[in-house]
Amino acid sequence: MRVISGKYKGKNLLGFNINGTRPTMDRVKESLFGTIQNYVKDSVCLDLFAGSGSLGIEALSNFASKCFFVDNNIEVIKVLNENTKDMDNAIIIKNNYKDALISFKNSNTKFDLIFLDPPYDLHLINDATRIILENDLLKKDGLLILEYESEEISCPLKNIKEKKYGDKYISIYKNI
Repeated sequence: MRVISGKYKGKNLLGFNINGTRPTMDRVKESLFGTIQNYVKDSVCLDLFAGSGSLGIEALSNFASKCFFVDNNIEVIKVLNENTKDMDNAIIIKNNYKDALISFKNSNTKFDLIFLDPPYDLHLINDATRIILENDLLKKDGLLILEYESEEISCPLKNIKEKKYGDKYISIYKNI
């Protein structure tokens, strides 16, 4: 697993073997970042359910101004710290997604890009999306990027792209 583009291109990332995580395949990342490339530069990002941090690190590599990485697994936090050790604009938070989202609301932190890639078997995308939208955490014209397997998605934002890759889907929603 590696960074596929930008200033950290070629950087190897740890974490492909952590129990409960599923790294996003390079071809999926390449297609995704090709679609969102005009939104990444100078953006504030959230990589919720971060895992290895692959998506947020890719955003930082493509000149996002900062990325918050949230995960509740201590092994993941160790890997995130290692994967982002030379990145001053990476903020790692060990917390569950609900408490982290409420904390962002309380600190008036809003995002241009939010990556949601929770463990597939927990079906958390709709709940996380609801909390994000209820608390106005996605900026106007911001993107909500979902990676999931078979969940029925309920999102009132404008769907600008949905694509299937093997057994997973990527859906991109825009807050207009």
